Amino acid sequence: MSTTRAPEAAPSAPSTPSARASAREALVPGSATCGFSVERTQTIAELDADAYVLRHEASGARLLYLACEDENKAFAIAFKTPPANSTGVFHILEHSVLCGSAKFPVKEPFVDLIKSSMQTFLNAMTYPDKTIYPVASTNEQDLLNLMDVYMDAVLNPAIYTKPTIFQQEGWHYELDVPEGGSLRDGTLRYNGVVFNEMKGALSDPMNVLDDAVNAALFPKTPYAFESGGDPRAIPQLTYDEFLDTHARHYNLANSYITLYGDFADVRRELTFLDERYLSQPYAAAERIERQRAAGAPAEALAPNPLPMQEPTVCAHRRVTMDTTPENALVGMGYVIGQALDTFRVIAADVLFEAILGSNEAPVKKAIIEAGLGGNVVSYTSTACQQPYEMIILQNAQPEVARAFRGVIEDTCRGLVEQGVPRDRLEAVISNNEYALRQRDYGVADGVALACDALSTWLYDDEAATSALTCGDIYAELRDALKGDFFETLLHELVLETDHAALVELVPTEADAADTAAGDAVTDPGEAAELAARKDAMSDADLQQVVDGVAELRRQQEAEDAPEDRAKLPRLRVADIGPARPDEPAELDESAPIPCLRHDIPTHRLAYALTYFDLSHVSYVELPYVKVLCRLMQQLPTARRTAAELDSYIGSNLGFLSFTTEVYQQEDWRLARPVLLVSAGALSEKIDALATIPREVWAETLFEDTERMRDVLTQMRIAMEQTFITAGHQAALGRALSYVSPAAVISEQLGGVDFYRFLRDLLDHFDERADALCDTLRGLRDRIFTSSGTIASFTGSDEDYRRYWEAAGTLGLEPRTARAKELFVPMPEPQREAFIIPSDVCYLGKATDPRVLGLATDGSWGVAANALSYGFLWNEIRVKGGAYGCGFRAIPDRQLSFYTYRDPAIDPSIERIARSGAWLRGLDADRETFEGFIVSTVAGQDAPVKPYALTKRRNGEYFSGRPAGWREQLRADMLATTPERLRELGDAVELVAEQAPACVFGGRGIIEASDADWNVVDLLA
Repeated sequence: MSTTRAPEAAPSAPSTPSARASAREALVPGSATCGFSVERTQTIAELDADAYVLRHEASGARLLYLACEDENKAFAIAFKTPPANSTGVFHILEHSVLCGSAKFPVKEPFVDLIKSSMQTFLNAMTYPDKTIYPVASTNEQDLLNLMDVYMDAVLNPAIYTKPTIFQQEGWHYELDVPEGGSLRDGTLRYNGVVFNEMKGALSDPMNVLDDAVNAALFPKTPYAFESGGDPRAIPQLTYDEFLDTHARHYNLANSYITLYGDFADVRRELTFLDERYLSQPYAAAERIERQRAAGAPAEALAPNPLPMQEPTVCAHRRVTMDTTPENALVGMGYVIGQALDTFRVIAADVLFEAILGSNEAPVKKAIIEAGLGGNVVSYTSTACQQPYEMIILQNAQPEVARAFRGVIEDTCRGLVEQGVPRDRLEAVISNNEYALRQRDYGVADGVALACDALSTWLYDDEAATSALTCGDIYAELRDALKGDFFETLLHELVLETDHAALVELVPTEADAADTAAGDAVTDPGEAAELAARKDAMSDADLQQVVDGVAELRRQQEAEDAPEDRAKLPRLRVADIGPARPDEPAELDESAPIPCLRHDIPTHRLAYALTYFDLSHVSYVELPYVKVLCRLMQQLPTARRTAAELDSYIGSNLGFLSFTTEVYQQEDWRLARPVLLVSAGALSEKIDALATIPREVWAETLFEDTERMRDVLTQMRIAMEQTFITAGHQAALGRALSYVSPAAVISEQLGGVDFYRFLRDLLDHFDERADALCDTLRGLRDRIFTSSGTIASFTGSDEDYRRYWEAAGTLGLEPRTARAKELFVPMPEPQREAFIIPSDVCYLGKATDPRVLGLATDGSWGVAANALSYGFLWNEIRVKGGAYGCGFRAIPDRQLSFYTYRDPAIDPSIERIARSGAWLRGLDADRETFEGFIVSTVAGQDAPVKPYALTKRRNGEYFSGRPAGWREQLRADMLATTPERLRELGDAVELVAEQAPACVFGGRGIIEASDADWNVVDLLA
């Protein structure tokens, strides 16, 4: 064990009021404790928490402690980091400080923690004006360990002594010399993790538009710059500027620390922070002091300012981007006020959601009916000093920007005069109140709340909790429904605005014939820039590039010294607690519809799910089932218009969704597809939970074909966006469909096959519209029956009783239509490479282990952890520059490799091919190996919110998992030995060799690959 392990902590306290009581006793306002002064405290009813605002007396560091009974504890430290240019320096710093520190001098402590701790969240995020380093764990000792590594990383990073960290994570030159050629024959290029990540990010037109709108709204502030880094600007960043920026901003007086959760005695954590870091000298402060002593002016040593933008109006700005014509966009941004005015910000968010949040919302509906584009999306951006509303027209027609703004403002004028529909406002308020009670943030609660707190705290030390206390605001907004508050607000925000911007993104698609096969990474401007730089270099300069890359590779490949690894704090397998009881779903066959009953605490919420069998639907009908799901809730029913239905659902349900799922079976040749209707509601609205889904599935009218066309167009646009931003998921699904019948079905219900079906349907919509309506009616009548249907309910016993009293048999009758047979074609390898408008690529290699005759158990999870954060991370991310990569092992279902935002295909394939050999030669010391097990089990044990737990247990039921299989999986993980992992090397090598591959990527990258791909221009 490490000799520098964090102080021993008592075991996590049980979920009792003791933690809050302890905090109340220890943290009295006006008192001093553990080096901190306690400034104020308040109870936050929405979070069942007490908030304490503290200030460290010596350093000036701010601290917010949220004391509550959540065992999933969290810590975060953040810094105010407004950029002064688009070099992405703060994004590069976010990556770089986690590459070793004074106390923990290993290459990748961040990765070491991922593969050796019980973390439930471990990451860092760069925002437009702040950088946050949050961690979470259910184990208090583990959280102290994580705090130790993160605090040393941000305050004493190795960047000051290792320039190669900047080169690896930021940018460096590489020279590709052809075999037998000279240095002068080589091609100069850029590489670096952030450089490649941002190439992928800025291949997304939505990101480019967002940047342009920010620059137009806030031209004299840091928000005008790309905080993540513009690939054209990143190479302008020098190493000295990089270090100076860290020293000026990673200053404790510029920091914001959050603690969250059920600590037995929070003074342990406060003492640790005070004694280990906040009262000690640190690298950034020491560099500043040296510069001050050398005569540097004070303003040159201070953090970048974050000024307020004076109101400004950008009447129309046009930006161009090399992308497909379908990616034409128009964005309209309206500044809604200041972050500190939380009432106004929340009120504006409610208002814009009411008028833009669905196809029936009046402003969105008017834009769609005007025929200006294919879809409208909107969101309220609150992670900035001056929040704004963004309204985006996707798939925009040429020259419609001003017409777009005109429709927005004309419709808003009518709403101001005639009134914003109260049912829509009521629906949004009800939905937000449901979300407050559900508290499902998608990440550990403490992480989400630390980020939320900064949306006000960053701009005012007195506003540490302002963004977390909004329950009363919704009560006020309900009262405001009685007057003209919302009409007045809409008039101010849109019709009288003096702070708005209209920006148009115009595609200028490059001619494919002009794109050289070798242009895998560089755009024409970048290629010309690099060519000019190479011409200006001497032979000695070029040799220096080659030597520099060799030295970088040497350091990347060097093993950390054992004595350095020993300094990392670690948990042992013995520190892992007992398995959490995981009760399988039990089928209540006495219910009107056989029901999987879940007894899970839900904060007085209830979840009702209904699974409809699809085994009787023919293969060619499957895409129509997906269309059926998407059109539900978008069309009128027999008793309500589409607008009335939209508001009625929002007012009474927390959510309602119609989706499809495919469950693999024990026999790999078999699959169980279902149509899933999911809904959630407050306990007070059980009747609505029982009746609204039934009305939608039984009474939807398939008649308004123009509305149907609009919805399907939006669906197409969303899929295209996903291919560009999450191509690895699409590639994995497609690759698996080359071997797995279940994945073949999934492709028909939502993958490339469905996308092609959808494009064809829209291309011939006029002649197929009537037949489409008939098909959907027929499917509706055949699917929504009691035959093979299984229900699911999560909530209290009383709610369960009330639900079935109101639901009866859900109006379902046995199927009478002639049954069809779902015959699935046998999978066939296709080696497809799909061209998408992107400067990066996504690779997927996937197979079902049973196809290869492999039996998998929990030890495969440990192997996946070791491969993903050992070999693959170092080879594909660190050396290759890809933003992400990994190996996944889903027991008895899927084994797969993937890369994410990868600059090239072939090097990654070659590295994947060596994975098995690496595993065969695995020679990890005891602590490292135990870390693999600890982190794998932690993933198995991570807390799950009630709805997600319901879905997981139901999935196990439909997949035919035996009782106790998760417990057995966990036992296998704990029993894994180094010998067992080495034995798996041959199997991993077989997967790397035999698993079919699929790629989504830019044309140049695909054409530069030597592999034999079936190239498809997917969006053409």
